[in-house]
Amino acid sequence: MRGTDPRVVLGLHRSRHERRLLTAALDLGVTALDTSTNYLGFRSHQVLARTAGDLLPKFTVSTKVGYFPVADGAVHSLDPTRLTSAVEKAAKDLGREPDMVFLHNPEHSLRNAAPHHRDLLAAACAVLDDAKEKGLCGAWGVASWDPSPLLSLVDVTVPRPSVLMVRAGLLVGARTLDAADTLIDAWSLGCGEVWGMSPFEGSTSASVWDRLDPRLFLQDGGRLSRIQAAFRAAYHLPRVDSIAVGTDEPTHLGELVGALAGQVEERTVQEYRKLLRDRSRDQSA
Repeated sequence: MRGTDPRVVLGLHRSRHERRLLTAALDLGVTALDTSTNYLGFRSHQVLARTAGDLLPKFTVSTKVGYFPVADGAVHSLDPTRLTSAVEKAAKDLGREPDMVFLHNPEHSLRNAAPHHRDLLAAACAVLDDAKEKGLCGAWGVASWDPSPLLSLVDVTVPRPSVLMVRAGLLVGARTLDAADTLIDAWSLGCGEVWGMSPFEGSTSASVWDRLDPRLFLQDGGRLSRIQAAFRAAYHLPRVDSIAVGTDEPTHLGELVGALAGQVEERTVQEYRKLLRDRSRDQSA
């Protein structure tokens, strides 16, 4: 895996933020947490500090900024002033500076083509770059659910993130996978600088996992369950070193950690990528 071992990051997207899960994670050797300002109804940081403040120093903690509360839900913004305030509030609410702050889904505000969007993205990235320089976070990155709208915006005027987080796994389409690879190359991201997220598209109980046998992607798949194999294969779709995955069950987390021992058959992954591209071309023809 480009010189590093695959790593599990405990994602808190749908988590109840229970202390028992965090202690179980530490017992399993999972020492990275990923949350966001808008998780748990915009209360994730405060709840973490209140229920597990003594445990947080044992984790590296990443969070995200970009969504802000409004009366009827949430709004996305790349406004530099709002982003700066969000980073400052994250450190205050957590009781510590985050190790990583991601710009959360910048494409949400950049979907429609506009000449000034490169400037918007550059200014938002510059806010996080400045926050790092001021010691408000250890590093900064970009977390993108759909990186395609960003491809035409990234050039030398846009600060380079330390980490890019993108969707990973067997349910990610060819367009998104190719866009992720292009963005990785554009920012010259290498070993340890690309994370995956949502490897099961939100559910391990979906019927697709009964129809698909991901153990085909492993050299020694017989030792693992289908869910474990799907998780292990996700580190190669696209190639990532860490995957943020959510669960409230320590047993499930343990199964995912156990999946890291599997060895992925790279040739099968490449054949699968080709099939995805061919199918995508056929559908768009």
